[in-house]
Amino acid sequence: MKVIEDLPYMLFADRAGRIYDHPYYRMAGFSALSPHPIDPEELLPMPEFSKLFYLPECPPIGLDPETGEYVVVPYAEIRGRKEKIFAVAAFPEPGVVRTHIPAADYSKKRYLLPAWAYTAVGFRDDRYWICGFWIEKNYKWDPRNYDDRELLKKIKEYTSSHKKGRLVRHLIDCALKNHCFAAKNLFFERWEAPLPVSRTCNARCLGCLSFQPKGSFPASHERIRFTPTKEEIVEIAVAHLENAPDAIVSFGQGCEGEPLMEYKLIAESIKEIRKRTKKGTINLNTNGSDPEKIRVIAESGLDSIRISLNSVRPAIYKAYYRPKNYDYEDVIRSIRVSKEMGLYTMINYLIFPGISDQEEEVFLLKELVKETKVDFIHLKNLCIDPVLYVENIPAPQIRGIGMKKMADAIKRYFPDIELGYFNRSIL
Repeated sequence: MKVIEDLPYMLFADRAGRIYDHPYYRMAGFSALSPHPIDPEELLPMPEFSKLFYLPECPPIGLDPETGEYVVVPYAEIRGRKEKIFAVAAFPEPGVVRTHIPAADYSKKRYLLPAWAYTAVGFRDDRYWICGFWIEKNYKWDPRNYDDRELLKKIKEYTSSHKKGRLVRHLIDCALKNHCFAAKNLFFERWEAPLPVSRTCNARCLGCLSFQPKGSFPASHERIRFTPTKEEIVEIAVAHLENAPDAIVSFGQGCEGEPLMEYKLIAESIKEIRKRTKKGTINLNTNGSDPEKIRVIAESGLDSIRISLNSVRPAIYKAYYRPKNYDYEDVIRSIRVSKEMGLYTMINYLIFPGISDQEEEVFLLKELVKETKVDFIHLKNLCIDPVLYVENIPAPQIRGIGMKKMADAIKRYFPDIELGYFNRSIL
């Protein structure tokens, strides 16, 4: 039981959200919704700007260090009184791939959790430990570079020297209310900035950030309510590409629907942008639902594309994206077309422990990479209520090999491919 004894202690919370470490039980983790052993190599000191949550009505599950059994722990003594307790989760800083879901009894949960990457967390040696590993450390996306006190000053400076149209006002809200790092970059005049354009979407993703039906969890971003003009787009994009270091402008953001729904507007905007400046990278984040629309945008001067997938198994893909008027095969054709058109082609791979690391998934991902020769795979934690996701996708009940082993396998088979978390400036 030496491995178990070396694990951090289980965390729990009281009804007020105060967090405690248990004096006896060790932390446990789930793969999908089943217990999965934690390899000490999968433990990472929790990065400073991670967040902690508690999960109401979900008692924690801990490991008994003497028996090695997983135990539901519904009560604990707090200040001399026996009280109901609840599981604790972490949300890691950007760039960390989680390996385990928080171990908890989710059976009495009668609500949907908001869209975060819920991660197993424990406490030992006066610090928090999470189940995860760094896939990319990038100072451009370090939370320390996004101080809102400095941002307010930058917004005033930006709006005093640029036109304050609808799109700028929308992005101010994104920066201040939704704390979007890309929107903040626009006003800091650096790195990657957003160009949201689409009010509508042709998918109904379970974990959509900008639209959720009544009775679901609250969307974490407010979807754009207007279609910007070409002039609005071009003015923001040209100024950013001309002046920002390592400049990227990206269509397809968390605050919009699917940008391919406005492919003509995007194509015409890119043509005009490239008439005025050759600097920087113009990127498209998309669900890849229409390869011919991608071809039109590529011909206009697009530099890079990031196509989202949660799985390379069609049934799992469709259960999450719930596509309207397109299919999984259209997405794969879009990846092929993107490479044919000379775009720097990325897969935005929305990963989930116990699903993404199943052997069939890893095998099919390797086949897709071999066929399409994509340039980059984003290993992006899927932000969603774990129960909502697992109960809505038709994944076989097969134990995963582990998220770290999955990443290592892809890197071993394709040493030239980049694995990471963030978009790249390619020019």
